[in-house]
Amino acid sequence: MAEFLQFVSQEWLMVSIMMAFVFMLVMHETRRGGAALSPAQLTALVNNEDGLVIDVRDSKDFNEGHIVGAINIPHAKVASQLTQIEKHKQKPVIVVCRFGQHAGMVSKILKASGFENVSKLSGGMAEWQSSQMPVVKT
Repeated sequence: MAEFLQFVSQEWLMVSIMMAFVFMLVMHETRRGGAALSPAQLTALVNNEDGLVIDVRDSKDFNEGHIVGAINIPHAKVASQLTQIEKHKQKPVIVVCRFGQHAGMVSKILKASGFENVSKLSGGMAEWQSSQMPVVKT
């Protein structure tokens, strides 16, 4: 630990620049895919504002357990199946994937296609299930 502190004190400019880049990267990633919601925030948005949940996992994973009322459009097919959800452009849309990796990319596609209020579930279905939230199996 003493060596680390010595390095930081001697190379404070380099450490400051690195921290600034990390901060900018985090901010960029946060803005790229819209706001990240907790499971409780997702539930409130769906219940209070008639939000639409789009699950972008493959059909097999979707059938093994998904959020009640979610629409399944695999992330690779979102761009070609936008007409399926076109009527929901004015509603809040929440994108859900397995761990949160694909949700940001899909959110960006939806925003570019005119969807106004797009969010993603932070941590994806893994976070949803670890929070003991209900799932539907088909």
